[in-house]
Amino acid sequence: MEVPWETVASCRIISYTIVAMTDTQVEPRDKKEAGHRLFKKAFLTLAIILLLSVSYYTGYENGRENTGSTSEATLSPEDAIIINKKGDETIDFSLFWKVWELLKDKYVDRAGLDARELFYGAIDGMLAASGDPYTTFFSPEENREFNEDMSGTFEGIGAEMGMKDEIITIIAPLEGMPAEKAGLLPGDKIVKIDDVASSSYSLDQAVKRIRGPKGTSVKLTIFREGDEETRDIVVERGVISVKSVRSEVKEGNIAYIRVNRFGEDTDALFTEALKVAVRDQARGIIIDVRSNPGGFLDSAVEMASLMLPSGNIVVMEEDGTGKRKELKARGGDIASSFRTIILINEGSASASEILAGALRENRDNVTLIGKKSFGKGSVQELIPVGKDTSVKITVARWLTPDGHQINNAGISPDIEVGMTTEDREAKRDPQLDRALEELKK
Repeated sequence: MEVPWETVASCRIISYTIVAMTDTQVEPRDKKEAGHRLFKKAFLTLAIILLLSVSYYTGYENGRENTGSTSEATLSPEDAIIINKKGDETIDFSLFWKVWELLKDKYVDRAGLDARELFYGAIDGMLAASGDPYTTFFSPEENREFNEDMSGTFEGIGAEMGMKDEIITIIAPLEGMPAEKAGLLPGDKIVKIDDVASSSYSLDQAVKRIRGPKGTSVKLTIFREGDEETRDIVVERGVISVKSVRSEVKEGNIAYIRVNRFGEDTDALFTEALKVAVRDQARGIIIDVRSNPGGFLDSAVEMASLMLPSGNIVVMEEDGTGKRKELKARGGDIASSFRTIILINEGSASASEILAGALRENRDNVTLIGKKSFGKGSVQELIPVGKDTSVKITVARWLTPDGHQINNAGISPDIEVGMTTEDREAKRDPQLDRALEELKK
C-alpha cells in the first residue's frame, strides 16, 4: 500500500536527525559522566525510534484509509477535475487517448475498426454509466430513426419498449401493427432476441436489433405474466405508418377518441376530434390512451389545456435539486364540462400518464378505467450535439398536480377492469364496454 507523500517526507526528516545524533562524537570528562551520557544518548535514541515507528504506522494507516475512501467514493462529474496533461489530477482524460492508441496499434482486427463507431460507442458508454436507460446518445442513423418514430412513419414491428425491473419490456404494441398482429401484449418481457439473451443489450441496442426492413422477421422469446414458460413469437417487420389520433361516435352519442402516441400531428388531430364532440353535444367523452407509450410532453400539456380551465396545473417538473416547476393549462378550454373517462392499461406511459393524472386531479367529472399504468415519471430533453447527432437526457422527474411521483409506481384506475388473452383473441373489450356503461348512467 502506498504511503501518503506527507508521511514519507516526515519520516525522512526524522531519520536524518537520528543519524546526525548517533554519528556525533562526545568527549566525556570522566568514565562515569561518559557512561551517564551514553545511557541518556541510548535512551533518547530508543525513544525517538519508538516515536518514529508510531508516527510512521499512524501515517501509514491514515494514508491507507484515505486512499481507500478516495478510490471507492462516488465522484460526481460536477466535482471532477478534468485535464489532459501531466501532473496531479483527479481524472486524466489522456487515459482515453492511451486506450485509443492501444486499440489502434494492437487490436487484432484493427483494419476493420471504424473511428466514428468507436467515438459514438465511447459516448454511449459514458451515458450508459449514468444507470438511466432513457439517457442515450443518437448516432446519425439513430437520430433519423427517432425522428421517423415521432413523425409516425418508419419500418419495424410497431411496438414501444422500455426497461422495467431491469428487463426489456413491451410497453405498447401499436394498434394494427405487426407486433400487435403477432400477439405481443403490454407487459411482455423480452428474454431473447433471435436466440440471443436480451440481457446482453442496452435498451437502445435491443430496439436497433428488433427494428429492420419490411418483409424481414425477428424472433422474440418473451415471458408473460401468468405463464409458466417462455414462448417464441416471430414478427414480420412492416412499414409503420399510423395517425396518432382517430375518433368515432359510439352508441348513445358518446365521443370516443383514441390516442396512439403524442407526436407531431397529435395536437391538431386531437383538437379536431374534440371540437366535433363539442359541436355534436356528446353525452360524454372517452379518451383511450391504452398502450400509448407517450411522446412529446408539450403535446400532453396542449391537450390538457383543451380540457382544463386556464391556469390549472397540468404537471410539475422536479429537477435534481428538488426544485419544482409548474406547467399550467394555457387556455382554450372547450371540454372541461363534459363527463370524461380515460382508459389506461399497463402500456400507458409518460405523456399518457401526465394527461390522465392532470385531468383526474383537476376535475370532479373524470374517471380512470382499466389497469395500472406503466409508471414512467421522468422527463427527457432531446439536445442536438452535432450536425446529425443528438443526446436524449433525463432532465427532471414529473409529478401529478397533487405532487404524486409515479415513476415505477404508475397510476391506478378508479375502476379496475382487466383484459385477458381470450378477450383479445375474441375481439372483446371489457374496458371500453365498462366505460360506455358508466357514461350511459
